[in-house]
Order: sequence, then structure tokens, then C-alpha cells
Amino acid sequence: MWNAILGVQWKRSRIAALLAALLAFSIPFLSIQLLRVGPEGGRAAFMVAAMQSMGVAYALVAAGTGLAYGMLAWSADRRTRHVYALSLPVTRTRYAGMRFGAGALFLLIPALALLVSCAIAIAIIQMPAGLHAYPFSLTLRFLLASAVAYAIFFAAASITPRTAGIILGILAALVVVSFALSALSIRANPLVAVLDVLFGPAGPLSVFTGRWMLIDA
Repeated sequence: MWNAILGVQWKRSRIAALLAALLAFSIPFLSIQLLRVGPEGGRAAFMVAAMQSMGVAYALVAAGTGLAYGMLAWSADRRTRHVYALSLPVTRTRYAGMRFGAGALFLLIPALALLVSCAIAIAIIQMPAGLHAYPFSLTLRFLLASAVAYAIFFAAASITPRTAGIILGILAALVVVSFALSALSIRANPLVAVLDVLFGPAGPLSVFTGRWMLIDA
């Protein structure tokens, strides 16, 4: 059964996996192109600034990879109205776990592409004294971020339309209340508080914030 689920999962997500691998592979090389047009003086400072400017690209590709994998994980079941899943002699929990594991396994494809690209980029450029390359930590962070995004969108894709409507309604209410409080010049803002909880240092989405650096001091 695992092999069958793995095969179906790959068939649904292979294009997304290859596209994510291509995007992840290209980011370090785009960073190298930025370094080639930089000034000769203050090379180390410019290199750190260039790497920091590309940090958002790593986070966006990781989030997009998790989004695509999570939504595609249930595409086959949604087309058949979950008839196949309900006909299997396994619990829903075990079936969902195998679905999740199959998609999570394919997250290694863009992560490995990023690692290879980082290794090539480091071999091409000449780093000034005092700077160091962090290809493994960057790759691990990319893999963790894509796994977090995948888990979120995998769960979102598995819920019923009614539950999705309730969640969207709550989010919409937060946005409306936030704009109303801002219009009334009230400093308390529930939307900001929610974002702080999610993206703060101890939040579940904190992996997407901060410095995504291939080369740093």
C-alpha cells in the first residue's frame, strides 16, 4: 500500500518537485551574479548585504514548495470524493500518515538541489577573510521551513469545506477588526498580536523570519 501511495503522490507532485528543485538550485547562482557587479572596495560588507538580500527568495521557495506539496497530496482523493481512501482496510489516521510521509519524502528533492547549488557556488567565488559559508545550515533551514509549510497546507487541504469556511471566517474577522481599530486610532490590534505569536522567536513560523545566509561573518 505504501508503494502505491508513494507512486500516486509522485505522479501528482513530480512537476512541482522538479520546479522547486530548479528554483532552489538557481538562488545561490543568482547570489553569485550579484557579487560580480559589486564594488571592489568593502567586498566583505557588500557580500554579506547581497546574501541577505536574497534571503527572502529562500523563504518564498520553501513556503511555495510546502504549499504545492500540501495541496497536491489530497488532489487524487478530492477527485474521487475520498472513495478510495474509505474503501481501504486501514484507519483514516494511518492512511493520512502515509499520505503525509510520502509527500514529506519528496521535500528532500529541492533540499538536495539547494545543497548541491550551494556547494558549487562556494567553489566558484572567493570569500574575503572573516566570512564563512554555511551551506548545510542553510539547507537544513530550507528543509525545515518547507516541512512546516507542507504540514500546514497538508492539514488545510484535508479539512472539509465547512471547516475551511469557519477558519477563513475567523481570519476575515481578525482583518476587519484590525482595520476598524486602526481607523479608530486604537493601539490594541489583535491581528498584530496573532502575527507576533506565529512569527515571533518562539512561534511555529519563526523559521521563515530572520537571516537566510549562505555566506556570513
